[in-house]
Amino acid sequence: MPGTNLTREEAQQRAKLLTVDSYEIDLDLSGAQEGGTYRSVTTVRFDVAENSAESFIDLVAPAVHEVTLNGDALDPAEVFADSRIALPGLLEGRNILRIVADCAYTNTGEGLHRFVDPVDNQAYLYTQFEVPDARRVFASFEQPDLKATFQFTVKAPTGWTVISNSPTPEPKDDTWVFEPTPRISTYITALIVGPYHSVHSVYEKDGQSVPLGIYCRPSLAEFLDSDAVFEVTRQGFEWFQEKFDFAYPFKKYDQLFVPEFNAGAMENAGAVTIRDQYVFRSKVTDAAYEMRAETILHELAHMWFGDLVTMEWWNDLWLNESFATYTSIACQAAHPESRWPHSWTTFANSMKTWAYRQDQLPSTHPIMAEINDLDDVLVNFDGITYAKGASVLKQLVAYVGQDEFFRGVQAYFKAHAYGNTRLSDLLGALEETSGRDLKTWSTKWLETAGINILRPEIETDENGVITSFAIRQEAPALPTGAKGEPTLRPHRIAVGLYDLDGDSGKLLRDGTDGRIELDVDGELTAVPQLVGRRRPDVVLLNDDDLSYAKVRLDERSLAFVTEHLGDFESSLPRALCWASAWDMTRDAELATRDYLSLVLSGIAKESDIGVVQSLHRQVKLAIDLYADPAAREALLTRWTDATLAYLRTAAPSSDHQLAWARAFAATAREPEQLDLLEALLEGSQTIEGLAVDTELRWAFVHRLAAVGRFDEAEIAGEYERDKTAAGERHAASARAARPTEEAKAEAWASVVESDKLPNAVQEAVIGGFVQTDQRELLAPYAEKYFEAVKDIWESRSHEMAQQIAVGLYPSVQVAQGTLDRTDAWLTDAEPGAALRRLVSESRSGVERALKAQSADAAAQE
Repeated sequence: MPGTNLTREEAQQRAKLLTVDSYEIDLDLSGAQEGGTYRSVTTVRFDVAENSAESFIDLVAPAVHEVTLNGDALDPAEVFADSRIALPGLLEGRNILRIVADCAYTNTGEGLHRFVDPVDNQAYLYTQFEVPDARRVFASFEQPDLKATFQFTVKAPTGWTVISNSPTPEPKDDTWVFEPTPRISTYITALIVGPYHSVHSVYEKDGQSVPLGIYCRPSLAEFLDSDAVFEVTRQGFEWFQEKFDFAYPFKKYDQLFVPEFNAGAMENAGAVTIRDQYVFRSKVTDAAYEMRAETILHELAHMWFGDLVTMEWWNDLWLNESFATYTSIACQAAHPESRWPHSWTTFANSMKTWAYRQDQLPSTHPIMAEINDLDDVLVNFDGITYAKGASVLKQLVAYVGQDEFFRGVQAYFKAHAYGNTRLSDLLGALEETSGRDLKTWSTKWLETAGINILRPEIETDENGVITSFAIRQEAPALPTGAKGEPTLRPHRIAVGLYDLDGDSGKLLRDGTDGRIELDVDGELTAVPQLVGRRRPDVVLLNDDDLSYAKVRLDERSLAFVTEHLGDFESSLPRALCWASAWDMTRDAELATRDYLSLVLSGIAKESDIGVVQSLHRQVKLAIDLYADPAAREALLTRWTDATLAYLRTAAPSSDHQLAWARAFAATAREPEQLDLLEALLEGSQTIEGLAVDTELRWAFVHRLAAVGRFDEAEIAGEYERDKTAAGERHAASARAARPTEEAKAEAWASVVESDKLPNAVQEAVIGGFVQTDQRELLAPYAEKYFEAVKDIWESRSHEMAQQIAVGLYPSVQVAQGTLDRTDAWLTDAEPGAALRRLVSESRSGVERALKAQSADAAAQE
């Protein structure tokens, strides 16, 4: 039986047989405040290529009451099974199908999610359909290439608002009748229903007028900075429409901040849903605003790439996500009014780090992945699909030229508007505008897995003049279990030459003379342009971050950077060097203690707050997992002392002060440090400029709970101060973090032995349960994980099961025994491909940590 899966072969067969024209969907959500189920009526008009053919339509529902095909009633008991309704005896030409069902609200963030706000006790609904969850709300041919128009009619409680892809109509008798959408895929249809607060504006330019809306729950309205959201949105409209030479393709653009959202956002056509943690309740650093802006622009870019033009099947998912990622960051970097012209620094520091990590897992795969079924794609929203794909697009832009790239994109949109495409359609357009043959490039970059390493090979004479310069490219063996062969690739890179300026004390690149751009191909590429020049203090390969590769510094450059990493005048070369150092630490080429020393020597000069916060996370991870266990406590003490010192000396009210406060709270351990956290909470001590607001209070409470200072009384008291959905999550996490057997047993039972928690609370409990300084307390749960995870995977929804499979894997038990137990489970349990992938990825993390711990121990000897 198919369960809820769908294979690519089945989708191809259905696409050959069917052409879908329209859906009419009638939903009775008048009982949404109480929950339960709701009536869903779907009428589909579609054409069939063969007479008397058979097919099926998708539906996940507790009950199906009526199935009427071309006027004939079919017995639901006979035709409805698993997630499919069989359609026998189809007519050649036009067919009309009507299905009446009871569908269920969810608390998992899939289908039609229902959330009750503890502030006003009102229910708030929203849909999330990617990848295959429109079928949880209405019967549909659930695959991206069977596009159609969608006309929604929704009955909702009095006083509520209903938002969908089409402009919002005036309701009659609490019923909202929307006009049909353009032809779009099922997964980008949307409904958002509830007593939402809204703010409205318009984008106007050159005669174009697009209504704009922003929505959130009333309990968040006081924190909604709509002007800032509208500002970024308008910049995106302006930049994308110019670059794409194609007007925004829908009639309005709403952005809806919704609760308990599993992802960052979702590109529903004209009705983008965004996680409401982006409505900031407390002070955050500018890095958070930059991340939110990138998310806003990412989803807006999808209106063209993904919604207007959609991949034929999920193997080209990367086309959607990589393109949206690349163009969102390019817009931030290039728009003249952007607050974040340094966005490529953020990309190099965060997104590419994610990609490098993903590309070194046993599950690494080509950017254009082989997606055989829905189970494959559900675990493929990863660092390769998003970040590596965007990196390769950036490389492609450097390879063909930016103007040529966007001219190809413009032709692509015009040729395929409201249709479906394959990779070859985009590459064909780019070949035509650039004159480049992209077949070899595509094969090596998009159809192979793994990552290359670039190293400079430099020889100089006694006067420091370069006599030989070459770039060596390596293709390391793919991780054990990965498919494919190591591949050398063509790279378009820049070589940066940096010298320390005696007057300013900054590492500077000498204008055009300090940068050479070239193609690197094969194992060794000579760079004769640099022969005869004086060797600079630092030679940086892949300067400006044009390509996707791990970069290593030569010995002299590394020694200089170790002393002067914070002295680069520009943020991007600093970020590239930080990323290289972190990658060396993960690869056991740089000991954790040496990485900590490097960070402590240079972080004070790091002005980019996003980089600073990344370094905070990486140092903590390195000490927790990559340090020699015998040295871990000393390194944690050294780091925590440094965080407190930086907190006390940071500029009052600055982003850096807030970041250091959070870093300090994450590892505070000595009695006097914990006393300070308590005193800051009570207000008996203050640090000038540090606002201990709601979110920072919870960070302190969480740490005090994790070390046993706070128990239920203190956590409950804090929740009384913040009786909101966010407060509920924070309290659940703090309870799970307490270092007692009873607290761990209670948290485990609530997640593993029960399925009642909503998605966001389950995630919070898992986050609190796993504390890296509670290894002994958590050790018994390693075996419990392996006993339970397969049953959970087979009985829970994908999102809920994935949270557990990844979050509760015993990652903190860095030992050979964990690897052996995982291997035994992988052999004996015979998990499906998706679960096998997730567990194997987690196993890889433990294996990497063991190697890094050995390297750190060796550094002491």
